[in-house]
Amino acid sequence: MTSSVAVVTGAAGDIGRAIAKRLADNHDVVVLLDLDGAAAAEAASRLGPADRFVAIACDVTSEADLDRSAARVAELGVVQTLVNNAGAARAVSLGDTDGDIWRKDNALNLEAPYLCFRAFEAPLKAAQGSLINISSVNGMAVFGHPAYSAAKAGLIHLTKLIAVEYGKFGIRANAVAPGTVRTQAWEARAAANPQVFEEAKRWYALRRIATAEDVANAVFFLASDQAAAITGVCLPVDCGLTAGQAELARTFSQSDNY
Repeated sequence: MTSSVAVVTGAAGDIGRAIAKRLADNHDVVVLLDLDGAAAAEAASRLGPADRFVAIACDVTSEADLDRSAARVAELGVVQTLVNNAGAARAVSLGDTDGDIWRKDNALNLEAPYLCFRAFEAPLKAAQGSLINISSVNGMAVFGHPAYSAAKAGLIHLTKLIAVEYGKFGIRANAVAPGTVRTQAWEARAAANPQVFEEAKRWYALRRIATAEDVANAVFFLASDQAAAITGVCLPVDCGLTAGQAELARTFSQSDNY
């Protein structure tokens, strides 16, 4: 019997590693793609046996690298799930953004997910598989990091484009939009302001910060048969951030119930 494979990009990071771990519950093999091959190999070894967690060094902005990686993955089984998780944000405002930053953020956060989908399009068709793009609440509203945010907004639309055009092949395409998640990317901010997470909680309806495992659980659901009728959606995993802010509702309504 052919093995079912999940491919996770940017898998050496906190969220990618959590996704890879969760998808192992319903896939035979999980492939961890990452630009940092050594970090991916370390993450794979920590997750489990080498026949179940396979690390591949790959620059997801390179079509040639992706083609090589796709050929190697094909030797492991059929790709049932592709998770485009790799991403990064650079300049925090438009005033800090130059053309080079704009192009790099769009190349990694929008163009790369498109290239990854095309690289694994054939096996996804064969498996009637699932594509899950990790977007961000930044793609839904303004929270800083404009180049990254614009790319993440584009990624949500790309998800819908794929859902509509490739639905006839049985491919489901969905996005997950995390809010604040305590990862290594946030540690520099936490070092500069140890209260940053406590300060952020006030804007979240649940008064807490999402974990990498929260994001992984959403990905697992969207990749599973339980989401068989779900495609073209963006699921926020943001503890209520995009639903609205209680402090603002209190100001507008002048009600202490918020």
